[in-house]
Amino acid sequence: MSDTLPDAPTAVDRIDAAIGRIEAAINARAESGAALARRHAALKARMAEAVAALDDVITRSSAN
Repeated sequence: MSDTLPDAPTAVDRIDAAIGRIEAAINARAESGAALARRHAALKARMAEAVAALDDVITRSSAN
C-alpha cells in the first residue's frame, strides 16, 4: 500500500508547478525592466528639455 494520497501531487507535478512559478517570475521581472526603461527614457527626455530651456535663459541673460 502506498503512503501517498490518491490526489497528492507527484514529484513531477511539483516540479512542473515550480517551473511555472519560475517562468512567471522571469516574465514579471522582464516586464518590470521594460517599464523601468520606458520611465528612464521619459525622464531623460524631460531632463534634456529642462537643460535646453535653462540654456536658452542663460543665452538670453548673457545677451543683455
